[in-house]
Amino acid sequence: MAASNPQSSAVSQARRLVVKVGSSLVTNEGKGVDLAAVDQWAGQIAALHAHGKQMVLVSSGAIAEGMARLGWPRRPNAMHELQAAAAVGQMGLVQAYEVAFARHGIRTAQILLTHEDLADRHRYLNARSTLYTLLGLGVVPIVNENDTVVTDEIRLGDNDTLGALVTNLIEAEALVILTDQAGLYDADPRNNPNAQLITEAKAGDPALERMAGGSGTSIGTGGMLTKVLAAKRAANSGGNTVIASGREPDVLLRLADGASIGTTLRALLPVRSARQRWLVNHLRLRGRVMLDAGAVNALMQGHKSLLAVGVTAVEGEFERGDVVACVGPDGIEWGRGLINYSARDTRRILRQPSRRIADILGSMSDPELMHRDNMVFVRTTPGGGLTSEPE
Repeated sequence: MAASNPQSSAVSQARRLVVKVGSSLVTNEGKGVDLAAVDQWAGQIAALHAHGKQMVLVSSGAIAEGMARLGWPRRPNAMHELQAAAAVGQMGLVQAYEVAFARHGIRTAQILLTHEDLADRHRYLNARSTLYTLLGLGVVPIVNENDTVVTDEIRLGDNDTLGALVTNLIEAEALVILTDQAGLYDADPRNNPNAQLITEAKAGDPALERMAGGSGTSIGTGGMLTKVLAAKRAANSGGNTVIASGREPDVLLRLADGASIGTTLRALLPVRSARQRWLVNHLRLRGRVMLDAGAVNALMQGHKSLLAVGVTAVEGEFERGDVVACVGPDGIEWGRGLINYSARDTRRILRQPSRRIADILGSMSDPELMHRDNMVFVRTTPGGGLTSEPE
């Protein structure tokens, strides 16, 4: 791929990307799934996939497609009708994506989430494990809100937020929000002919929220404000956001080549630094796992994940997903991270090789006790605090 412009590298430098497309784009302003547009995005995503980028697509459009199939000219207000439209429309939406990606030899998977799934720790971890597994298999997940069962999420109606939550979930470096607007303007371009496109800004800048007023269309319910707020949320895990027109020719490919298109809202910290800062400053440690010398060496010198075989003892009571300290035989904390097993299960599998976890516990959610991507290595400071150790 072409060398990227340093000012426009949010997508070109990203190894893992979340792309969100809005209802008006997917359904051609509510006329039904736009198969030509879906085919275009599938082709672009397939090209980026071939260059080694891991791609997740968050797609709106189920309710709008259901409305078209049911012959409803306007978005209903009754919850049961919205849920019925979503159930009908999801069939056409999934079929369109499956056919489009199959032309490029790419398998897809349907992932339906609610905001609740991403707020509950156990469901969050299960969703993350599933997405990581799919990405590792070379599958492109197609994510949508589970509109057939949610209630208030439909009233919020913004898959922009869902796109940001998925960006946080998989620690993607970039979120691309494709919309029917060219990007974020300093004033409403529909009312002000002198409105200027903002090409780059810092995610979370309060001034952006003041600029981004306005509501969505009769097809979707999101506006530019939801996109600005989504960028702010994605920045919490270090993800940059690009808001651009989905009608720009080859928009994803050009962004990946470093072209300046739309609005780039940059995170203050890169993905890894954001996660490390959160882990280092996490004060509510739920427990400790005691490591043998071999495990400490594997972590610090071999840059490996923590395996149960290197754990000699467990202190405290914690659940899967809690932050737990890793302590060496000398009593020094060498690192901390998000643990994949509860204290009870960790006690059952400590000193055991990963291949025995399923036999002991009845199933294996992860081969690692702690994955390296969810760890930060630390050392104790003279004042008793912690600081991150460079790798």
